[in-house]
Amino acid sequence: MLRYMTAGESHGRCLVAVIEGMIAGLKVDESFLTGELKRRQQGYGRGARMSIESDRVEILSGLRKGITIGSPIALMIENRDSSIDRLPEVTCPRPGHADLVGSLKYDCRDVRCALERASARETAARTAAGAVCKIFLSRFGITVASRIIMIGGIRAGSADSKLIRDRIDTARRKGDTLGGIFEVAAKGAPAGLGSYSSADRRLDGRLAAALMSIPAIKGVEIGLGFGCAERFGSDVHDAIYFDAKRRFFRKTNNAGGIEGGVSNGEPIVARCAMKPISTLLNPLASVDLRTKRPKMAAIERSDICAVLSAAVVGEAAVSFEIARAMLEKFGGDSLGEARRNYEGYLKQLKNY
Repeated sequence: MLRYMTAGESHGRCLVAVIEGMIAGLKVDESFLTGELKRRQQGYGRGARMSIESDRVEILSGLRKGITIGSPIALMIENRDSSIDRLPEVTCPRPGHADLVGSLKYDCRDVRCALERASARETAARTAAGAVCKIFLSRFGITVASRIIMIGGIRAGSADSKLIRDRIDTARRKGDTLGGIFEVAAKGAPAGLGSYSSADRRLDGRLAAALMSIPAIKGVEIGLGFGCAERFGSDVHDAIYFDAKRRFFRKTNNAGGIEGGVSNGEPIVARCAMKPISTLLNPLASVDLRTKRPKMAAIERSDICAVLSAAVVGEAAVSFEIARAMLEKFGGDSLGEARRNYEGYLKQLKNY
């Protein structure tokens, strides 16, 4: 069972990710993990925090001479801005954030107790964990990448990059924020990952849950997604073909590489809708938790637009879920054992 958990607060000493269940024998390049964190920090519209932090992964355990040994892998990312105990309390929750519900749930009228952990800063640790899974997948010829579909209502494309920047600049001047849509695609995954036998084993369900758990994500679709609802079945389902070289294949991929909760060998494609970030420099109305009087919402240092960053986190989420499905399917305690099982399965498919 591959699993991970993270710890740490936005302005705490550090963020930590612990991965359990990764097989032995995998060479992990620390610089690759750090490179993924750098990608997460990029994008037009990011805030001042990214000019303070210079995220770098330090591997604390689980490797010997750069090779996994089968024990839990601990990853640490230090925060340069680690002023959590010196920061003032916050009593006016921001609409759209976890501020109010977190305060109600954990019985703390200082909203900072909630916002420090609910902050998207936590996704740096997720990105590091997903980067390890990316390395694992690469040993089986599987790649995971993302692209921006739309930002602030403007479709992405080479001719539209200036329009998108102008849109972000307008939001900045207004003290506002922007969201968008990004797509994550995994290529090279074999047919047979996931299962329809139980609801919690369906690969599309797992991917949707992992992607929806990223802060600010409000919608996830696989393949054609919501577009399926407005078409005839004959325009939606991907016809099946066969030849001796490719075996079973499709000419379209409206299913997004998953049928019945199981990968079908085509690229696995998911798209996510990201809402505008909740912290507005021109804040919305709120209520002071102590006085119960109307007051404008708190202002925290934040981004104007972080869709590109969220896409990198989306890659990490997809990488982890596919890696988990691969290990469930092929098992093994070492890379060599997993590869033997994998190659045996591919041989089986070729003889089908």
